[in-house]
Formats: sequence, structure tokens, C-alpha cells
Amino acid sequence: MVKNPLPDRIRPAALDDVAGQSHIIGRDGLLRRIIEKGVIPNMIFYGPSGTGKTTVARIAAARTERTLYKLNATTASISDIRQIVDSLDTMLTPDGALLYLDEIQYFNKKQQQSLLEFMENGQITLIASTTENPYFTVFNAILSRATVFEFKPVTPEECRPAVERALALLSEETGVEIVCPGEVLSRVCSSCGGDVRKAVSAVELLAAAAPIGDGKTVTLSMDDAVTVSQRSAMRYDRDGDSHYDILSAFQKSIRGSDPNAALHYLARLLDAGDIISACRRLLVTANEDIGLAYSQAAVVTKACVDTALQLGLPEAIMPLSHAVVLCATAPKSNSASGAGGAARADVQAGKSGDIPEHLKDSHYAGAAKLGHGEGYFYSHNAPNHYKPQQYLPDAIKDADYYRYGDNKAEQAARAYWEKIRGEK
Repeated sequence: MVKNPLPDRIRPAALDDVAGQSHIIGRDGLLRRIIEKGVIPNMIFYGPSGTGKTTVARIAAARTERTLYKLNATTASISDIRQIVDSLDTMLTPDGALLYLDEIQYFNKKQQQSLLEFMENGQITLIASTTENPYFTVFNAILSRATVFEFKPVTPEECRPAVERALALLSEETGVEIVCPGEVLSRVCSSCGGDVRKAVSAVELLAAAAPIGDGKTVTLSMDDAVTVSQRSAMRYDRDGDSHYDILSAFQKSIRGSDPNAALHYLARLLDAGDIISACRRLLVTANEDIGLAYSQAAVVTKACVDTALQLGLPEAIMPLSHAVVLCATAPKSNSASGAGGAARADVQAGKSGDIPEHLKDSHYAGAAKLGHGEGYFYSHNAPNHYKPQQYLPDAIKDADYYRYGDNKAEQAARAYWEKIRGEK
């Protein structure tokens, strides 16, 4: 007889045994209170694989004593849902079907709209799950009729009880005592990337591969654990949330002047082989977040990025670390990027106007007849290379986009121009 996979055999039947997710199923968690009351609304479970979404859906169904119909959107269609609805005995199921739709993001817009019909008439209560941000992938009409609960990666400490249960069940089923030293257990739990299913599957593989010493005991080895867990902690999808979350944390760590955190996120990007995203974000932050406070940062960062792209991985981490530490520890200013953004916002809002006549191109025959260039003063002929003129169109002639930052470099520039302009 074929057994179910070990993660399914140890799947919790009570919320207290679910690994992690205390923020929603802890003692005061909203999802826990909903399930315990036994009235299940339409819900969307959003989070990485192996974090308990299916388990919690099953517990919710058991609590309401309703049959849970399970479909996967990668293979299912609306006709499968219609078959479920058609098979219902409305006398026995007055509340309709409780449907668990895994990977709902794979339903296209038309399929999701069709699903909405069954939700509207009460034939289906939907518990959908997705590993991708539902606010980007799920139809708005479904979102408006469902509550989104985010499932977070499980910490090594939260994962440990599940792995210990798995080891105990394996020992019971095989009649062989499975010894898992503490350091091996810690390695498995910390390297699973917050995925309990992955950790449980890992110890099952380790137990199957471990040599039986005296016929009654097997001991899981650290060497095998390292081999099994190699790179498994990396949760990264270049088209998914983790990609943008890491990039966001990377730039915010540099902006926040934390070189240690910035280096951590750089390492995660490079370990996933994503050198391009790391380089692009460094070029952005050197100009957006350091800017005029230390203009040389943009030059050094560009040189480091060019070197990294020439070297490739793994050596690229050296010049990129150079750039990361430089940018993280440099003084910060977003005055230039903020000014550019404000100017662009005005342009996009239609705040513009005709270019002043004295600034228009006068280097062609007939320009003088049009008045182009008339009245323009060549600044280099003035003392200190400066003479006041109107440069903005009349409609926005008083626009003030750039404000000096409070760093040393910009304050020096401010003092210079206040002196030149006679403002002091």
C-alpha cells in the first residue's frame, strides 16, 4: 500500500499544532476566532509554500463539519467547479460547498469572474491560496468579497516541533530509533527557508539514507544534512514578491545607512545569481539616496558595477560590496532626485508653457525674424559667470523644485550662490 508523503501523515488536526502563524491563529488571532466560531467567510490565504495554508483550510472545514472540496488552479477549470456545485444536495449542504482553490493566481480574469458568480449566489464559500501577492494577481471583485490572510515563512524555532513529530512517526513506523543530533535538527530547520514541508521531507530523506548501525538505531549525520539543505534556504523568484521584497530591503538598508543589512541582501541577490538587479539598484540608490551629499558615490558605484559585470560571479561580490559599503556609510541627500520628481510631476500634470523667446534656438537663418534668441545674455560674459534671466516658461516661472539639502556639500553650494546672487 502506497503511503501518503510524510508531511501529509503528520499534518496537524488542530490550530495549536500548526507551525508558526501566531499573528493570525494565535490565541487572539483573527483567523483563529473566525474558525472557532464555525462561520467561514470567503478567504484568501497568501504566503510561501509550506507555511500551513492547506492545513488551516482543512482545520476550518473540520470545525464547520463541512466537506472541503480541493482544486488546484493549475489544472482545474470552471467546469470542475460547476461539477462540484451540480453534485451538491442543497438539503444536506444549505451553505453551499466549501472550496479550497490552490494557486488561484493561475485562473485568468475570465475564470475568476466566472468563479465570482458562484460566490455571489452562495453556492460556494471560497478559501483560495496563492504564493503571489493577491493584490496583483486576483480579480478586484473577488478581493472585495474575501478577507486576505498573510501566512509568513516559519522560523527555525517554530519548525522544530513539526520535524520532531516527523522523526517520532518515522521511528514508530519503521521500528527503528532515529537519532537526530541537535545540530543536525537545527541545520534542517534553519535551512528550509521557512517551509515546513521541505524540512520534514529532508529528515525523511536523511533517515532513509542513514546506515543502520546495530539494526535498531540510525543516526542522522551533519554531512548529509548539509548536502540535503544546500541552497535550500533561498526563497527567491525573479518574477515574484520575494524578488521585489529583497530589492526593497536592499535599497532601504543602504538609505538607512546600515551596511551590514545591505550586505546581507546583496548576498541573497548574488546567491540567487541575480547580479543585474543588484547592479541596477545600486546605481539607483547612489543617485537617489546619496546624490549631492557625496556626488562621487555615483562615479565609484558605476565603476564598481562595471567591474562586477566584467568579473561575473562569484568575484562580483567584491566590487559590489565596495559600492554597498560606500553608499551605506556615505552622507545622504535626496534633494536632486526629489527635485527631478517634482519637475516631472508638473510636466505630467500639464504645467508647462512656451519656452521664453530669448532661450529658443537662434542658430539658423530666419531665427532673428522670429525673435528667437533676442535678449539672451551669455552668462560667461558676466562677473562670476552669472546674470539673472528668466529660464522657465511664463506659466511656471516661479516654480521652486530644488531645495538645498542639509549636508556639507549642498550647504557649501548654497553659501556660494547666496554670495554670488547678493542674497547675503
